[in-house]
Amino acid sequence: MAKPALTHVGRDGAPAMVDVSAKAVTSREAVARGHVTVSAAARRLVRAGGVKKGDPLHVARVAGIMAAKRTADLIPLCHQLALSNVEVTIAPSRSGFTIRARVRTMAQTGVEMEALVAVSTAALTIYDMLKAVDRAMVIGEICLVEKRGGRSGVYRRHRRGAS
Repeated sequence: MAKPALTHVGRDGAPAMVDVSAKAVTSREAVARGHVTVSAAARRLVRAGGVKKGDPLHVARVAGIMAAKRTADLIPLCHQLALSNVEVTIAPSRSGFTIRARVRTMAQTGVEMEALVAVSTAALTIYDMLKAVDRAMVIGEICLVEKRGGRSGVYRRHRRGAS
């Protein structure tokens, strides 16, 4: 079995952007997920609409969408993509909030990084808006859940623990 090669390293070992010019333009989609663990007091404050900066969940959704659109500005070797759709949802959980991002495009390369950046930025926005109440928040479990399109086809994450 051949050992997988790193795609962002040139023959000389230097960082390199992947040349996707020979790849077909296809429909691409990626879903990422993450979680922010938040204190019970902070969760109550969000539910009651008592956060002075505004609704952290609404602001985090917008931040996630904006971040997905700017991924190539943040991750050095990412291709700039015209995104067809970005959906960010945030749902309360027993310990905080679960964030999910779905990103779609028609392109020569996938949108996994855009989905992961959307989740990460939404989580950081929740932290920023609630840090005055809870500095012990934990951002974690950020992962790719699913991707479709391109030569490698469909990927679905196998469940590891609850999330």
